Amino acid sequence: MTSSGRNNDGERPASPTPTSPFPQVPIESSSQTPIGSSSQTPDFADQLRTPDNGIFLNNGQEFSFPEDEKTPGVEPVPKDNSEKSNVKKTEEGNVSDDTEEDSPFDIVKCSVSNKDDPTMYSLTFRVWFLGVIFTGVLSFVNQFFFYRQNQLSLGGSVVQLLAFPAGYVMSRVLPKRQFNTFGWKWSLNPGAFNIKEHVLISIFATASSGSPYAIDVVTIKKIWYKSDLGFAASLLFILTSQMMGYSFAGMTRKLLVYPAAMIWPATLISVTLFRTFHEIQNFGSRMTRTKMFWLCFTGSFVWYFVPNFVMPALTYISLLCYMAPNNVIANQLGDSYNGLGMLNFTLDWSTISSNMGSPIAYPWVMACNLFAGFVIVMWIITPIGYYSNVWGSGNMPIYTAHLYKTNGSAYNIHEIMTLDQHLDEAKYAEYGPVRMTFQFAMTYGIGFAAVITLLVYIGLHYGQEIYQRVRQSRQQDEDIHMKLMRRYEEVPHWWYMVLFVITFALSIVVCEVYHMMPWYWVLVSTIIPLVFTVPIGIIQAISNQQPGLNVITEFIIGYGMPGNPIANVTFKVYGYITMTQALNLVSDLKLGHYMKIPPKHMFIVQLVGTVLASFIELAVAYWLMNSVANICTPEGYPFTCISANTFYSASVLWGLIGPGKLFGSSSPYHPVLYLFFVGALLPVPVWYLQRRYPNSFWRHINVPVAISISGAMPPMPAASVVNWFIGCFVFNYILHKYRNTWWQRYAFSLSAGLDSGLAISGIVQFGLFLNVKMPEWWGSEANHCKLAATGGFLNR
Repeated sequence: MTSSGRNNDGERPASPTPTSPFPQVPIESSSQTPIGSSSQTPDFADQLRTPDNGIFLNNGQEFSFPEDEKTPGVEPVPKDNSEKSNVKKTEEGNVSDDTEEDSPFDIVKCSVSNKDDPTMYSLTFRVWFLGVIFTGVLSFVNQFFFYRQNQLSLGGSVVQLLAFPAGYVMSRVLPKRQFNTFGWKWSLNPGAFNIKEHVLISIFATASSGSPYAIDVVTIKKIWYKSDLGFAASLLFILTSQMMGYSFAGMTRKLLVYPAAMIWPATLISVTLFRTFHEIQNFGSRMTRTKMFWLCFTGSFVWYFVPNFVMPALTYISLLCYMAPNNVIANQLGDSYNGLGMLNFTLDWSTISSNMGSPIAYPWVMACNLFAGFVIVMWIITPIGYYSNVWGSGNMPIYTAHLYKTNGSAYNIHEIMTLDQHLDEAKYAEYGPVRMTFQFAMTYGIGFAAVITLLVYIGLHYGQEIYQRVRQSRQQDEDIHMKLMRRYEEVPHWWYMVLFVITFALSIVVCEVYHMMPWYWVLVSTIIPLVFTVPIGIIQAISNQQPGLNVITEFIIGYGMPGNPIANVTFKVYGYITMTQALNLVSDLKLGHYMKIPPKHMFIVQLVGTVLASFIELAVAYWLMNSVANICTPEGYPFTCISANTFYSASVLWGLIGPGKLFGSSSPYHPVLYLFFVGALLPVPVWYLQRRYPNSFWRHINVPVAISISGAMPPMPAASVVNWFIGCFVFNYILHKYRNTWWQRYAFSLSAGLDSGLAISGIVQFGLFLNVKMPEWWGSEANHCKLAATGGFLNR
């Protein structure tokens, strides 16, 4: 399960597994969640260790993919032939029996095998068949739920879990007959299902399984700006923005993938899970993880009919609104969507996991940091500023991404635009300036602080290590993993160069022909990932954290082309999302490197998976936009498009209005720029106290995580964070502490089962009840806080 909640620019937070919105401005990443880009968990590189069968991270909390009690009758994968002797690759490419060689880094040595069987098949019929199926399912589900109020995103863990029994069944039932096609010999069933096939299926399905960032642009053009880009042009736009990242990933392999010092710690979780499936055999009588998955899947599938159709009131149970339904302040404090989520609970798993990701996949200590940041921002700073009427926000709702006039009425952008959808200065002066809520404005300010905080935090905690690793990457000899990978034919460098030339040329064609952005701005947007992919990649490969530089793109295009909202968001797609997509792909390449997957096979599945997923996601998007009445409005519930709404607001603020007017010296929001300087100071005292008192309470404090939550609010419902934290407390504190054996065996299967059952149930219900409505009664209303969204406390 991955998070699908997006940040205050409408973008999904960099959300790996465990899902953690990280401090960027806003936290921005490609919508994809590659199987190897697990988590930007702080201090992961230093604290990850794998005693026995578990992975431990973050202040010692166990975060393991435990022993799997395999289904009786499953044949273990044959051991690598290379395990019979100590493996060391000679210059001729052969294996010698010299002293065993391993990675120079303990964190890798504990997780990644230093053996390889080059005769093990990988890109088989099973990979193609299961890869296409899982890509189709994940792409459809994730795009379908992208437009819903409670967003959901199925990720790599579901594929990893289900691909194993599926591959095993295929190895049992498919015929082993060999075919000869144009001289190429192949078989439906070459033998036992192996770990390399498993890895390729997962990468195939997750290369581009989340809603692409470019679809946000397609959506706001069609729904809000009333200028449909068209299916063919939209597909080209998506493919060029997605696939340009491949060229950067391929061209940086020698710097970011091959050196042993470039660890990419998040990939080690996936490596451990794959090895758990294929290397640990336990044929006891206990319930298997697969059985647990299907039990939870069934229960989740059936139960979701209740909160989704029969009794939507169970989605959010706001005690304050029930106690004082006519009190506007009680409504504002207790509402989930337009309020602060106080005393707001749920009996709907989608509320818990849809925006933040599964609570089971997030370490308890880091969850406490994140929730503490939420309380400070949402329950302390926001009420003080709002009820003090700072920036005249008292006549607006307390929490929303919508835009307003100074009198609190809705802001109509069509009153200030020319026919070609640019800002008309005269109309703007007459109509009046745009205003946003206090919380929305502070979210941008805290986001500015967050990006600087993260950079300072990385410098303080990882600066010396990054410097040493960069030196090592240039001076160290090849490690055992690089030597073993020399057995396989590498992807020629010119493949990536040709891909870059094609995608770059098509990007210019799309932007010029459909008037999205001038060609020279396409060139500028391409230079940004060209410059930053390697340095940001080095930081992420070592510290497991990716600084968000999207604020750079927003300011560049905001000042360079003010008054042009579509050019603004298009520039961000090519300028920043291309880089994050490239780094996601580099992370997958490192996973393939650790698992000894032939590079050409990796290239093929990533490329095909991206093309297939992009087509399916765009088709689902157009299907929903053309078939759901009042989509992206409150009347279209549950298809209210909370992320797209926020993205639209960001396009107005940064593009149509521009940062010059929004944060200029004459703007009331000008003071939020000073939070850049505040962000530089925040980590310093905590870092000092951690060094001064290493065994004290301060060692648990992580400032970037604590302030990162603001980057996703709005559009994330406040009550989702509250209920997510309660879920994390139950699973990752109580059960992990007092029922640790059960937690190790079943926690991740339970999470994947609940997520998958809910997703399939939602799609089935959409088909069954498209033209059917429950009779109106008290429980059929999803929101009982009627006053929170209709105006500010000053209007009461």
